Amino acid sequence: MAHDHNYYNALIAVADDCPVSSSVVPPERAGKPTVATVQYGLLVDKPFVHKQEDVLFLTWFERQDLGEKSAEEVAGLRAEFFAKPKPCLRTSPLAKQYGWGFAFNAEGFLKLCPVESAEYRELLDDDGVKTIKAMKASR
Repeated sequence: MAHDHNYYNALIAVADDCPVSSSVVPPERAGKPTVATVQYGLLVDKPFVHKQEDVLFLTWFERQDLGEKSAEEVAGLRAEFFAKPKPCLRTSPLAKQYGWGFAFNAEGFLKLCPVESAEYRELLDDDGVKTIKAMKASR
């Protein structure tokens, strides 16, 4: 059985050393999408559409510039992608630099949650929601 890379009833909280106190839309760099801009684009208007695995793979896929691929080819690339361990969204620049938490529901689907929002504070205080801190920028 394949390893499940998803979280359930959880919040990936912003890193303790996140430089912003309210969420910021990540900028592109040199006109190219960054990990942060791709993840933001996947999630900003689509709450609870993707699981962590989808976000990780689609972020990688979009940044590869592979052109059109068939569903079979994409499935093969996805299997190859997850054949090796991957860092989870705790390493996402959205949670480390830009003030976005990731809220996961019981089915493992996620949405962005701005650090300044009432919903974010409620999730932090909810005993039924596991809080996992994003990785710090510095060790």
